Amino acid sequence: MASLQLKNIYKVYPSGVTAVSDFNLDIQDKEFIVFVGPSGCGKSTTLRMIAGLEEISDGELYIDGELKNNVAPKDRDIAMVFQNYALYPHMTVYDNMAFGLKLRKVPKAEIDERVKEAARILGIEMYLTRKPKALSGGQRQRVALGRAIVREPKVFLLDEPLSNLDAKLRAQMRTEITKIHNRLATTFIYVTHDQVEAMTMGTRIVVMKDGFMQQVDAPQALYDYPINQFVAGFIGTPQMNFFTAKLTGTKDKVYVEFGEEKLLLPKEKVDLIYSLEDYLNTDKEVTFGVRPEDLHIEEDLIAKHPEYCMPVDVDVVEMLGSETLLYGKLRKSVEEQESDNPDEIKSIVDDVSNLIAKVDSRSQVKRGDKIQMLIDMAHCHLFDKETEMTIIARDAEAKKAYLENKKEEEAKAAAAAEAGEAAPAAEAAPVQEPAPKKSFKDLFKKKAKAEKHEAEKSDEEKTEE
Repeated sequence: MASLQLKNIYKVYPSGVTAVSDFNLDIQDKEFIVFVGPSGCGKSTTLRMIAGLEEISDGELYIDGELKNNVAPKDRDIAMVFQNYALYPHMTVYDNMAFGLKLRKVPKAEIDERVKEAARILGIEMYLTRKPKALSGGQRQRVALGRAIVREPKVFLLDEPLSNLDAKLRAQMRTEITKIHNRLATTFIYVTHDQVEAMTMGTRIVVMKDGFMQQVDAPQALYDYPINQFVAGFIGTPQMNFFTAKLTGTKDKVYVEFGEEKLLLPKEKVDLIYSLEDYLNTDKEVTFGVRPEDLHIEEDLIAKHPEYCMPVDVDVVEMLGSETLLYGKLRKSVEEQESDNPDEIKSIVDDVSNLIAKVDSRSQVKRGDKIQMLIDMAHCHLFDKETEMTIIARDAEAKKAYLENKKEEEAKAAAAAEAGEAAPAAEAAPVQEPAPKKSFKDLFKKKAKAEKHEAEKSDEEKTEE
């Protein structure tokens, strides 16, 4: 089994495109780590650098404490399952699974034992004599997993292995992979763009965007305490509702004002805001976030807590059987109603009055209804409008640590400013300019620069002679 350590990993292509930037992660033995993010975020590239299929531009990769940057893929003791099955069509299932072991000159008896054991784990014992064309998509995927399992590697890498399967089979295979991880008790690193897979399978999730790591946390912690607006919107189905808002009132009673609504923020939420004075009764806007499952239409709750309710016009009702999704609009101000042009085509993305609510499937709400909807303010989220970072701490300890860290940084900045003013302008030792930040394009041009320098040096020597 193995632990991994990725230190300041970068991937820059010769064209100058940076796929992964400053990736740092410690993966413990037997963990199930999931890399998740939209297409092009760098998750598969990171996985391929771990496997050795992509060269690491800068940084260090350690497996069990040993540096592996320049170690060949075959010597890293890693097994990888790709998005496509990549099975040999002319070989049986047994031969496909045994092929890698035969190349490594493993004894026949051991090969037979490992293949049959892997087939038992995956439930494909009856298919060992078949060829891939006689198997379904799910069965082929199991064979691809079996080929990795028989290797008994230190680390399993899985690059979106379920993306080619239908919805029912995906759910089944998701469960199977989790069972395999529990049974083998080895380190798994799994790449997906499906946040449902990430939430259900991973012990920890790495959320990525544009090559940068956004947040690393347990699934429930990511859901409850997103560090920024991107993570909040990416984790959860349907995605979180966002509204531009302002904080008003007093320190004892803080209100969230968005659109025509004004809702009281619970005291326990107010106490966790990092710097309330920066937002309360100022022009500084915040983004108010609330998940669809935290919107309620139950009459008893609405009657009990009218201060948390708002009117909503229902546009679309989606009945899913186990639940119902309501797509609605908040009420508009008089100015907005007057400025509305019925013939104007508007982008649904730009319409900030849209919201989605996930309610009980037995609700009798229909399209066109005007209803009262309650927001569970105890589970709302607030983000800075400019930075998109959360302004609510996870707990009192986190807030205390943040404020102490901020105080230290301010003290250091003040001390540096004072030192700069006290230093004499004249007769001071010349200060060296800081070295320019390393451009990763240079990593691919070093040889050319060195050759050019040698040529120039040779020309100078000839001229002197």
